[in-house]
Amino acid sequence: MSKRPVKKKDLRPYGAAIKKARTERKESRNKAGDEMFLSPRYLANIENKGQHPSVQIFLELMERYHVSVDQILFGEEAGGKTTARRQLDALADDLNDTEIGIIIATAQALLNARKKGE
Repeated sequence: MSKRPVKKKDLRPYGAAIKKARTERKESRNKAGDEMFLSPRYLANIENKGQHPSVQIFLELMERYHVSVDQILFGEEAGGKTTARRQLDALADDLNDTEIGIIIATAQALLNARKKGE
């Protein structure tokens, strides 16, 4: 039987999203690698070369850095929350009600300014 031809999924956008989220958290590859029991070189290859991680590592990185799997697999037009929205949600979980109120007021001011500019 012949080997089934399968086009390998390009995971460079996934690696770039992981790297961006990790650096925004000011987290080194060494720290992430130590905490996840991964080699920093393996993490670098995922981030920079699009190396395909195991499913377990793929999922752990998605969860750790709040990266949208839909956005990675299906692109920006995918339904659901983008990576940026997931990261904002994760940050909001650590805010108190007063801080959330400031975020809401800021978002409302941005929307009002957009309406005036249209």
